[in-house]
This record gives sequence, structure tokens and C-alpha cells, in this order.
Amino acid sequence: MASSALSNVMLAIHEKKTNSVDLYRPLRNYVTFTYSEREAQLLEDDLETLKQFRSDVERVPDPSPSARRDLLISYYKALCLVETRFPISPEKHHVNAVSFLWYDAFKQKHKSTQQNIHLEKAAVLFNLGATYSQIGLGHDRTTVDGRRQASHAFIAAAGAFAYLRDNESTKATIGQSSTTVDVSVECVGMLERLMLAQAQECVFENTIAKGSTPGVSAKISRQVGIYYEEALAALTAPPLKDHFEKGWISHVQLKAALFYSEACYRYGIELHEKEEIAEEIARLRSGSSRLAEAKKSSRGAPAQLLEAMNKLEASINCNLDRAVKENDRVYLMRVPSPASLSPLPTFSMVKPMNMTDILDASKEKMFSILVPDSSAKALSRYTEMVDDVIRTQAERLQQASELTRVRLKEMDLPDSILAVDGNSSLPVDLKEDVEAVQISGGPAGLEAELQQLRDLKRVNQELLLHTEELLQKEASEDAQFRSQFGNRWTRPQSSTLTKNLQDRLHRFAANLKQAGESDVKIERSVRDNSALMSILDRQPIESAVPTLARPIMSLDATEDAIVGTLKQSLRQLENLGAQRAGLEDMLKDMKRKDDILPKLMTCTGSYEDMFRKEISKYDHICEDISQNIEVQEQLLMQIQAQNEEFSTIFNLEDYKASREKCYKQIQAAISKYREIKENVNEGLKFYVTLQDAITNVKQQCSDFVMTRSIQCREMIEDVQRQMSGLSFQDHRSSGPYPSVHQPTASSSPPPPENQNPSHPHPQAPYYRPPEQLSRPGYSVPPYGPPPPYHTPHGQAPQPYPPQAPQQSYPSWQQGSYYDPHGQQPRPPYTPQNPYPPPNQGGGYYRQ
Repeated sequence: MASSALSNVMLAIHEKKTNSVDLYRPLRNYVTFTYSEREAQLLEDDLETLKQFRSDVERVPDPSPSARRDLLISYYKALCLVETRFPISPEKHHVNAVSFLWYDAFKQKHKSTQQNIHLEKAAVLFNLGATYSQIGLGHDRTTVDGRRQASHAFIAAAGAFAYLRDNESTKATIGQSSTTVDVSVECVGMLERLMLAQAQECVFENTIAKGSTPGVSAKISRQVGIYYEEALAALTAPPLKDHFEKGWISHVQLKAALFYSEACYRYGIELHEKEEIAEEIARLRSGSSRLAEAKKSSRGAPAQLLEAMNKLEASINCNLDRAVKENDRVYLMRVPSPASLSPLPTFSMVKPMNMTDILDASKEKMFSILVPDSSAKALSRYTEMVDDVIRTQAERLQQASELTRVRLKEMDLPDSILAVDGNSSLPVDLKEDVEAVQISGGPAGLEAELQQLRDLKRVNQELLLHTEELLQKEASEDAQFRSQFGNRWTRPQSSTLTKNLQDRLHRFAANLKQAGESDVKIERSVRDNSALMSILDRQPIESAVPTLARPIMSLDATEDAIVGTLKQSLRQLENLGAQRAGLEDMLKDMKRKDDILPKLMTCTGSYEDMFRKEISKYDHICEDISQNIEVQEQLLMQIQAQNEEFSTIFNLEDYKASREKCYKQIQAAISKYREIKENVNEGLKFYVTLQDAITNVKQQCSDFVMTRSIQCREMIEDVQRQMSGLSFQDHRSSGPYPSVHQPTASSSPPPPENQNPSHPHPQAPYYRPPEQLSRPGYSVPPYGPPPPYHTPHGQAPQPYPPQAPQQSYPSWQQGSYYDPHGQQPRPPYTPQNPYPPPNQGGGYYRQ
């Protein structure tokens, strides 16, 4: 190694100095005035933390540079949060009681005072870069690991100065009456180059220590020289020309010359190995002359650096003498002039560290409860932009899926391709109708329902017959006693009292007869259409659909290949659909996680620039969606061509015709089944309603018969007493029934004077209302008590039961089930029917 060990002399930057500033009180007052005392109290801890950060920065730097680094990073993040919430400026309603003062790091007599936060942030970033440079200088650069750590520290220092140049330098200098050169764009740019040069120098030293080839070492060394040359150019130009000490300029100048000559020396070794002696001589002469020129302005340079230059110069001259002798004796090549040589190759091993993530304050919780109105509006604007992206892309995805569905339906895919394998399918709505039919029992279950009709009809007939027998028995008994006692049997005849009941029973019988005719028609319809409806009992129903037969004769036997290719294309189309669903989920998930409010609260630049950067996160998904749609369009065109070939070979048109015929047969069977099912349900409903009505009338008849029986016994006793000549007065209180001669409030008016003289007293009614009886188990019927059976002369007997304005069961004799002309209203309730009624009129049975 020619010079690297001796040239290991590097520079570190000192921090800027400042005066004490009270941030706590002005910021708290601003919160109280702008928000409320409550917010100020909630921010006490954050304000105290900020105050402590500023106090620690004002102190003499910590003994540990790494602790100083962490402090500066934390304070800078806090300043970013302060900037977006506390406007520090001379304006009246801003934080106008805060002024920041900072001294120049290279000329302590120069200082800057500003009433804005930009100078504070710029100074903190400058000190952060200076701290990183001190960390790098503090590593042991005599070892490989120490040089690697030092290189990383210098890279971080370069990153801090680059971040200062790009984000804060301009804000801290433009438009300000007071500023210092050390935070200017030119100065921090020079410092960035200087830190990169020292980082690359550490890499070069490790490259030599590892024994890398001369060519690689020459490239790395030349890049070190270029970084130093860029720093030297900035140091020798305004505004830095007279701002730095001579020692700085001399150091950088000698380093630039040293590493240029080092590159020439290393590159010359590689040229000598290739026997390119003429260029080797030219390179070595160029390096030697550069060293000699640099040594002329080496006043004030470190002795180690001058010693390294002398040793490198000696090595170069030694190789140069050897090369000249060999060329004069052996090669006899013409040596080119240094000006005609191409630039030496370079290879940069370092670049400024990206400090964005390190200095990102968006995840900090300090002052999080304060959200300025401007940030809220900016968030709303960004949310609208994201919603627009999501809505647009979702519509594109939905349109693509809908286009696929329509195009496949037009080509009858995948139904036709499934039919080749015997996996025929039904349209969704038709399949649902068939499933509903099968769940309700299907055609096979109609016989059981028909048997229910027969059973209910028989029950109604038996109930009606028994009711009629009750009335007939009572009428025959009444006729027997009337024949026995003659004129003494004065109660009304049964036929006059039961006229209403008899009429209702006759209507019941007529309705039952007509319902039986409807039942016959239903059974005949079931028998006539059993063959048609049998298809609905197929399990599964798809087995009834015809399959697509392969061609009987094939010339080239390519049908399998055509089917396979079409299936493959359909699978690809299905995968594209699944991919679209995944992309839509990714969009929604990204939107859900996209919270930029913390970044807005730390943003000090243009919101629009930030929006463009943040919204670009969605670009890759939008590109994937566009690609998916484009691939799908191409695939659909391919499927269309394949399907045309498939249709030709498999005679698809004939298959479609037979399949449509099957669909129509199934639909017709469903319609007929629904019609029969509705008629059966209507019949069941009719019989249940009629049974309730007959039961009610039967109860009325039973009550009537019971009442007539009680009256019959009383009248028999009365007639017998008359016939035996006994006095009613002797027995008026002997029985549980009132005397027939006792006038009551409910008795009929007195008879006319020409009444039969054999009855000296008015005839009392023989009927006692049921509620006055003490018979156990007997209750008042809902239709009310009948009128007296014995009516005064001149009044016709009233039928039993009396006609009321509203019948107890007004619905039993209504409904089209037994009304063939549809003149009666339908029953008052309708059971739930799983099928809509077919559009046919008529009665219980529909033709």
C-alpha cells in the first residue's frame, strides 16, 4: 500500500451554538387562546418534553456522540410537529414571542436571529450531520471493522447534510434578513461531498487491506479524489471562498491530489501487467505532476498527509523509471501526452443515507390532539382523491366481470362444454322452481294430498249426517207427542223453529256435492298429467336434460383436443375473474390502512406534492387491473374462435334445440303442478272451513234439542196435571220450573178475550233461558237464546236460531271452491301457498 495508512487524517465538523429559548410559555398561551385551557392542560406533558429537548440541545454536547445524535433526532421530530400546529412568526395572532438565535459553526462571530422555526430546524439538522461526522472520526480506523463503521457514520452525516440542503436550507435563507453561511445550500452541499469523500476513503482502505486487484483499487481511489475535488470546488467559490480557514482548503486540496495520484499509481500497475507500457508511463507522469503541484500549496497541512504524499510520489517515480527503461529497451512505444488520455474509470461505493424514515415524525404522538383546520381540510381532499380512485377501479372491475358473463352467455358457455361430459345444467331460476316443487313433495306427493281431501270430505259428510239426524229425531218426537195430546200440545212445531238450521244444512250438503265434483276433476287432472309431471321427480333434475353427444364420425379425431383447449381457456378466464376479486379486496384493504393524517401534521411543503406521492401507492394496483382487463379481452376473442370450431364439430344447434325443448317441458310440468297444487290447497282449506261451520251448526242443533227436551218434560207434566184436574196453584212452587200460570216480565202479552176457556190463566212460556238452568257442563251457545216456543195468538213462531245481523261463521258458505260461477267471495283466510297462482279464473278446480 503506497499511502493509505499514512493519509488517514480526516475532518469532523463542530456543532452550531445557540442561546436559551423558552418554548413552554408562548406555546401554552397560544393553545389556551386558540383552543381552550382544557387542551392546554392536556398538552402539559408534551410541552414539558419539548422544553426539556431544547434545554438539552443548548447544553455542552454530551460525552457520548450517539446520545447527542438521538437527542437531535427526537428534537427535530418534535419541531416538525410544532411547525404544523404552532405558527411561529411576528404576526399578531401567531406565536410571536419566540426568537431563535444560532451562531455560525465556522465563524463564531457570525450569528442569525429569526422568528420562525426554519432556522431552528436547519440548525438541528446541521448539528446532526456534525454529530455523525464526530461519530465517524471516533471509530478506530486502523481495523477493517472500525473503518466500516466509520464509513457508515460519514454516510449518515452526508445524508443529514443532504436532507438539510433539500428541505430546510432554502427556507432558512431566502427572504430572511439574518442568516449564516454554514446552513446555506452551498455550504451544506460542500459538507455532503466532504463526508462522502471520507466514507469512500474508508472503503478504499478496506479494499487495499483485503488485497483487491489494482484495477478495482484504482476505480475506488479515483472516486475518492472526485468527491474531494467537488468539495474543493465549492470551498474555492463564493460564498465559501473566504469563510473557511486555510487549513480546510489545504487539506481538501491535498486529499484530492493524493487520491488522483493513487488512482494513477494503481491503474499503472494494471497497465504494466497488460504490457501497455506507453499508457502506464503517461498515467504515472500525470500522477507525479499532480502531486508536485499540490505540494506547492501544502502550507499548514498535517505532517501525516505530507508524508503520505512523499511516499506515494516515491512509489510512482520508481515505477515510472522502470517503465521508461523497459519501453526504451524493449517496447519502443510512443508515449501519449497526459491531455490525450481518457478519464480514469471510477466506482462509487457510497451514497448519502436516506434520512426520511429516520426523521419521519408522522408516528410520534406529541401534540396529537391538536388538528389544525388546514390539515383536516387537506385530509378530506385526499380522502376524496382516494375514493375517486377506488370507485373508478371498482367500476372497471365490475364492467369486466359483467362483460365476461354476457359474452359467455352469448356463446352458451360453459353449459355446452359441460354437456359433453354429461354435466348438463338448468337455468338458475328454472332449477330453483324445480327444487321448490321437490321440497313441497313433488308430483309423487299429490296422492297423499288427494287422500287428505277424501278423508276431510268423509268427515264433513259424517258430521253433516249426524247433525241432520239430531234434528230429525227431535222433530219425530215432537210429532209423536203432538199426535198423542192433540190440541193440548201447544208448543210450536219443530219445522217452524228449525227452518234456518235446515236451510244451512241443505246448503252444506250442496256445497259438499259440488266440492266432490271438483275433487273428481282434480284427480282426473293428476292422472291425465302424471306423465308430464313425472319429470319433476327426477333426482337430480339435471339428469332429465339431454347431453351433448360426440360426433358419430370423425375424420381427424380432433374433437378431444378442441374440447381440451376450450376448457383450458375457460379456466384461464375463471382465474382472471378470481384475480379481479383479489385486486378489488387489495384496493379496499389499502384504503382502510391509508391514514396520512400523521404525515399531514408533519408536512411543511405543498399538500399537492404530498398527495401525488401518496396517491401513487395505488398505481401498481391500477396497472394490474388494466393488465387483467386487457388479457381478458384477448382471451375472450380466443374463446370465441375456439367455440365456433367446437360448435361446428359437435352440431351444437341441434343440441340447443333439444335442450330448449326439455326446458319447456319442465316449465310446463311446473305450471301444471302448481295449478293442481293450488286447487288441492284450496280444497283442503274449503273442507277445514266447512268442518268448522258444520261443527258450529251441530252445536246449535244440540243446544236446540236439549232445550226442546227440557220444555217437552215440562209440557208433559202440565198437560198431565190439566188432564187429572189438579190445580196449578198447589204446585206452583213444587218444581224447579216456574208455573205455567205465573206471569213474568218476559211473558208474551195477554191473550185476547176469545182465548180457550179451558185455560183460566194466561199461558206462560215453556222456554227458560239456558243461563237460568243449573245443569252442569252446559254453557250458553254463542248465538244467544231462542225466542219462546209458545207465541201469542196472532204472532207467527220465530225460527231457531233467530236471524242475526251477522252470523257466527260468515265464511263457511263462501269461496269459489263450491261456487262454480265465482259469485261468492273467497274464504276469509288463505293458507300460505309456496307458488303464485296461475293466471286462470274459475272455481275451486281450474280447467
